[in-house]
Amino acid sequence: MKKIMIMGAGIYQVPLIKKAREMGIYTIAVSIPGNYPGFPLADQVCYENTVDYEKILQIAREEKIDGIVTAGTDVAVITIGKVCDELGLTGLSFEAAKIASNKILMKKKYEEYGVRTARFREVSLDEDVYEKTRELNFPLIFKAVDTSGSRGIIRVNSSEEFEAAREVVKANTRSHYYIVEEFLEGEEFGAQAFVYRGKVQFILPHGDYVFQGDTGVPIGHFAPYNLDGDIIEDARVQLEKAIEAMGLDNCAINADFILKDGRTYVLELGGRSGATCLAELVSIYYGFDYYEKLILAALGENVDFPQKSAVPNASMLLRSDRDGVIQSIENTNEPDEDICEIQFDYGPGERVHKFHVGPHRIGHVITKGATLQAAVDKLQEALGKIRIQVE
Repeated sequence: MKKIMIMGAGIYQVPLIKKAREMGIYTIAVSIPGNYPGFPLADQVCYENTVDYEKILQIAREEKIDGIVTAGTDVAVITIGKVCDELGLTGLSFEAAKIASNKILMKKKYEEYGVRTARFREVSLDEDVYEKTRELNFPLIFKAVDTSGSRGIIRVNSSEEFEAAREVVKANTRSHYYIVEEFLEGEEFGAQAFVYRGKVQFILPHGDYVFQGDTGVPIGHFAPYNLDGDIIEDARVQLEKAIEAMGLDNCAINADFILKDGRTYVLELGGRSGATCLAELVSIYYGFDYYEKLILAALGENVDFPQKSAVPNASMLLRSDRDGVIQSIENTNEPDEDICEIQFDYGPGERVHKFHVGPHRIGHVITKGATLQAAVDKLQEALGKIRIQVE
């Protein structure tokens, strides 16, 4: 029986663990201790921090794993790269993983390779941010370089907000520096892609539903994303240039873009599949199980990504507008072939957070339709029949 190490045991790793077990693969879930839903589903659990790549490399050697993979989070990507390099497994390289996990390294590579992106500056935590960024135009975005899920990212409209923004970054980073870049006023969208054995296997642009907090946080997605042909081609060119710049191969790609004045700007790329129902978006749109493809690729198998279907679909996170305890959940949706999934991450009596960043989700709804409008209408209808009381 083959063994696969799944980095993380949170909500976005649960489908990976379930699918691997369905495929007859022995699963090892790696995560720090906590109330994570993947723990009871895995064949084996290792209570280790997923960023401790030397320790996890040791475990991977001892267990003689055949593959290592994650979904929906950047935290463990460096560890995956290290293990793949050291054990000769299929996945992104350690060098590419370091670039994908550090926004400064990523932006520098974009500059070097001519990828269209926002102007930026690297700033250390003890530097005068005003002097370092005086050539940049407001509004600005302060970003921790080593986080995901929109943590440590905040929009700044004037220099009076610098100190408060620096404290937000400082509270969310392990690094001694951060990035300040110009905020691009435009339409945010994204793409899921996969690069395998040196070839980009597919690129699926998708629209984003965005929650506006300190910065835009994706709370849902939809496909297809209707763009003019020349814009789609421009996005493809910029994405492939960014993949080359970062040295990404044998991994899923989660891409964030801004469309401004008819041109695509690359915000960042992750060397893993997207969160917020994006793996499900790919599966529904193309008609194959994307989690199965992620697993097979991590095991070094021959994998194809057929693109014969194009099923419109849409998703939305369930969220709370306050911190508190769930008092009740009411879902009056009837079974419907166009409601792909309604999932609740928490139940009555469990504490939840007011939504601010992606991990504050309390569930999701995914729908499909004959047209994108039908999928979106079904999503709104389904959401309207769900009531979650938090006090």
